[in-house]
Amino acid sequence: MENRNIRNLSLLTDYYQINMIYAHYKKGIRKKEVVFDVFFRENPCKSGYAIFAGLEQVIDYLKMLKLTKEDLEYLASVYPYDQDFLEFMEGFRFTGQLWSVEEGTVVFPYEPIMKIQTNLLEAHLLETAILNIINHQVLLATKASRIVNAANGDPVLEFGLRRAQGPDAGIYGARATYIGGAAGTSNVLAGKLFGIPIMGTHAHAFIQSYPSELEAFITFAEAFIDNAVLLVDTYDTLHSGVPNAIKTFTLMKEKYGDKFTNFGIRLDSGDLAYLSKNARKMLDDAGFSTAKIVASNDLDEHLIRDLKLQGAKINVWGVGTNLITSADCPALGGVYKMAAEKTAEGFIPKIKISENPEKITTPGNKQLVRFYDATTNRAKLDLVMLADEDVPTTDFIAFDPVNIWKRKLVKNYYTKELLVPIFSDGQLVYQSPSLTEMRNKAKEELNTIADEIQRLKNPHIYHVDLSKKLWDLKYQLVHHER
Repeated sequence: MENRNIRNLSLLTDYYQINMIYAHYKKGIRKKEVVFDVFFRENPCKSGYAIFAGLEQVIDYLKMLKLTKEDLEYLASVYPYDQDFLEFMEGFRFTGQLWSVEEGTVVFPYEPIMKIQTNLLEAHLLETAILNIINHQVLLATKASRIVNAANGDPVLEFGLRRAQGPDAGIYGARATYIGGAAGTSNVLAGKLFGIPIMGTHAHAFIQSYPSELEAFITFAEAFIDNAVLLVDTYDTLHSGVPNAIKTFTLMKEKYGDKFTNFGIRLDSGDLAYLSKNARKMLDDAGFSTAKIVASNDLDEHLIRDLKLQGAKINVWGVGTNLITSADCPALGGVYKMAAEKTAEGFIPKIKISENPEKITTPGNKQLVRFYDATTNRAKLDLVMLADEDVPTTDFIAFDPVNIWKRKLVKNYYTKELLVPIFSDGQLVYQSPSLTEMRNKAKEELNTIADEIQRLKNPHIYHVDLSKKLWDLKYQLVHHER
């Protein structure tokens, strides 16, 4: 949305990035053009997939990239950089190219989800901020997707702002969880900035503010006759809370009739399966079969799945801490690695060698293509190719980038290129879709991914392979560099 508050994050970087830029500058390296890839090696949360998010904030960051006078004064205070270097940095802008997968796209390890082509100095400065943004939002979009999957069609609400690691994490986390499938958020500022539906009930303190639970319920219901969800566990859920909620609903129905239609209870403690089943029976017996039951209380995808298996009568799931912090997997290990240098003769591939095979990078200026089964429309594999290669149109062999002995025959398919242009020569050439469109895209993308890949535990591994030409290049460089 146009009214969101966009800040200048030009110094959101690690100190060593500035020092590398300074060393290059002193050496006279100003125009060397390079290609960096952003990718991750493991899906978050032991998932079989990830949901891409964060591109719009990266766009905002690059549009605002400009060191202020105060920024330069600060840099001068921490190290005696040459004055001409500081003057050079004053004119710093993003002038390069950026390609990215679109937000809501399902992505997988070892594939370039973002590609930057620019001069080496700019490339260094961008690394930390881009990884900060992408690692956080991909993590939370994926976590939300898993929780929504476990809820199996029930709405999931993001209720975690008070437990988020700071305001930015809460605001952009709410945005990412909405892309991942959450139906709304309790975060009012995120609602204002991004147009996310905001939702909520009331706290125990509201009940405690009145002489009786019943009076508190009636007061709240009178104020919100179109959304009267009452928190029933302040004193005794089944002997006080639910009976008082039923009395309130009865009074509201008598007074407002059909205007009083959207109502229910919220459970925030105790055995949610047991309480929801008993509460459901009590509500139904009183004639309130349409009353919804909202549950919260340290929920995550595993507990929601277990509660569903136990027959819990819960319609809406409010998930806080375990969603906004992704508590069981609090970080995504996305990385930003040099892949090529551009010269007058073309791209010179660059590779990082490691004793750990999974940390050996894939060299070259690349593209990413998804292959779909022409019969089922399910995604078959993603192929990482050199940018100057033609996308295959007939049967071919794909090669595993880590397990070099693995091969896959690919046939009966159609394709889609996933990396789209975002910036060209420093100018934005991409129109961001709406947040709702990103959310719908994630849902549509998941419909193309096999159920076995989406299961919560021990998911099937999706194929991300290399073209023969790229595999040969990587193999040759590994042996040459050694």
